[in-house]
Amino acid sequence: MTVFELARRLIDIESITGNEKRVGEEVFEILSPLASLNGGAVERMPVEADRFNVLASWGDPVVTLSTHLDTVPPFVPSREDEEFIWGRGACDVKGLMAAMIVAARELLQEGVRNFALLFVVGEERNSAGAFEAARNPRGSRYLINGEPTENRLALGSKGALRYEVTAHGRMAHSAYPELGESAIEKLLDVLADIRRLPMPCDPLLGPGTLNIGTIAGGRAPNIVPDQARAEIMIRLVGEPDSVRGAVRDAVAGRAEVEEALCIPALRLGALDGFETTVVAYTTDIPAFGGAWGKPFLIGPGSIHVAHTREERVPKRELAEAVNIYKRMVKILLAK
Repeated sequence: MTVFELARRLIDIESITGNEKRVGEEVFEILSPLASLNGGAVERMPVEADRFNVLASWGDPVVTLSTHLDTVPPFVPSREDEEFIWGRGACDVKGLMAAMIVAARELLQEGVRNFALLFVVGEERNSAGAFEAARNPRGSRYLINGEPTENRLALGSKGALRYEVTAHGRMAHSAYPELGESAIEKLLDVLADIRRLPMPCDPLLGPGTLNIGTIAGGRAPNIVPDQARAEIMIRLVGEPDSVRGAVRDAVAGRAEVEEALCIPALRLGALDGFETTVVAYTTDIPAFGGAWGKPFLIGPGSIHVAHTREERVPKRELAEAVNIYKRMVKILLAK
């Protein structure tokens, strides 16, 4: 099976976060003969009910190739043309998964051992699979994490600070708003002040950014709303404490603020002879916490089309990624 055929096979299995079981079983079935014929082993690493990571290893793994099994909604089936593979997960990250599997197959054919493949659940939400893997390390000293970087080694990645902001009010008939207290208006005032916060800037990672991702609230147009809620994502470029303090000051007690996620900004490994870049998104790497070794970040495709209905990965980059992953494994094994 070519890397293009394997990518489409994986893309066509819906695996939105929380529903990774089917693709996990498929990957297990794909890797099982590769493990049994080459003196390796493949296993399911339980994470929670009906969710598991897939680990395949050959020898004592020094280098681990890893990416995630889940995708964001909505599911989009695969298609291809002369230049691209299309569909949900094409670049984030089932195309990368296919490239890693094909790279592993070719490495084994060349007699290379002492590496592993690790595919985890939950990256798109809370890195549940990576956190579980961090609790069960296998001695790997280098982790090659796959995300779309256009096949360039990422020297750094921004962190993430996610908040849930909830405002409370008092219901009343909308004809008599003075008898109530609008939670939506309170929330809008809070969000306006949060939007005005200056974001730190880093010489390598660039400026921090803020996105109000969801807003919900109210019960009907003719009722003064008694509750409203928003989710905010801040992309960190430095330590989070100053940003946390600024958010608390902006809210000033007018709403409840709950921190839902904090992932630090990262400086990542580089290797001679590879093009480099810097990325603004977060990955599973912080959740691994170094338990699987020094991290590197690289993969085919552009993050700019990930999470969109136009998601795609260039076939040229997929083929290149197979050779890049093989080359990196050999270089790191030689270290």
